[in-house]
Amino acid sequence: MEWVNRPWGDYQVLEARPGVKIKLIRVKPGGKTSLQRHQHRKEHWTVVDGVMTVTVDDLNRDLGLSESLDVPLGAVHRLENLQETMAELLETQFGEILSEDDVIRIHDIYGRV
Repeated sequence: MEWVNRPWGDYQVLEARPGVKIKLIRVKPGGKTSLQRHQHRKEHWTVVDGVMTVTVDDLNRDLGLSESLDVPLGAVHRLENLQETMAELLETQFGEILSEDDVIRIHDIYGRV
C-alpha cells in the first residue's frame, strides 16, 4: 500500500471494495484539508493517534483517541491538526461512488478550489 501525498499530510487506502473504502489519514501539524462535501458518499471518522479538530456543518470540535464522528452525505466538512505532532484517523467511506472525483471543494488554503 502506498501513501498518497497531499499539502496537508497523506493517506493510505487500507481496503477498497464495492460500496466501502477505508483510509488511514495523517494530518501534519498545522495542516487542514479543504472545506468540502460529497454528493455520493458518507464517511465515518475515528481518531487513532493525536487530536483532530473536525468541522461537520455547524459542528466544530476536537476528537481524541478512539473518538468518532459520522459525516452525513452532503455535509460540509474538514479535518485540521492544531497540535504539534502528527494526527491520524481512520476514514470509512460508504457509497456508490468513492473516487476522489466526488470532492466538491468550498475553501482550500492550498489554492485547490
